[in-house]
Amino acid sequence: MIPAMRIASADTADIHQVLGDHHRYWAERDLRSLHLLALVQEFGSTCLVARAEDGIRGYVLGFVTPAGTGYVHLIATRDDARGTGLGRRLYAAFAEAALRHGARRLKAITSPGNTGSIAFHRRLGFDAETVEDYDGPGRTMVVFRRPLPFDTAQP
Repeated sequence: MIPAMRIASADTADIHQVLGDHHRYWAERDLRSLHLLALVQEFGSTCLVARAEDGIRGYVLGFVTPAGTGYVHLIATRDDARGTGLGRRLYAAFAEAALRHGARRLKAITSPGNTGSIAFHRRLGFDAETVEDYDGPGRTMVVFRRPLPFDTAQP
């Protein structure tokens, strides 16, 4: 049975908790350096966690750019919450928050080898474009874009 969850704004204590359980969200990938507390402090209404009695089951860290793009910096679900639709729910909650802040589109990036992320974003209706040197010389990234509103019923 999946415990009841509530999606709410993240705070710095939440990020510390996530970092303490980093392996449960990211397995062998060490992405701790990407968990910027400044994002939570400066863009708290678009940094969200899914809280349950047993801790944080998933989270999204993002912000809205001045040009109206809701940028998802990180999104993750805990190992025992995968396949439950939580990632989709987190994206929908982020999209709602981004719309309130004037966003008209969503954007995210990942590495070309992250096939799970690529498949996830495509299932959510994102267009994917491989961009050479996106993250610096020789750092190709897959860039995801999709318009808002976010349709949670989309396959």
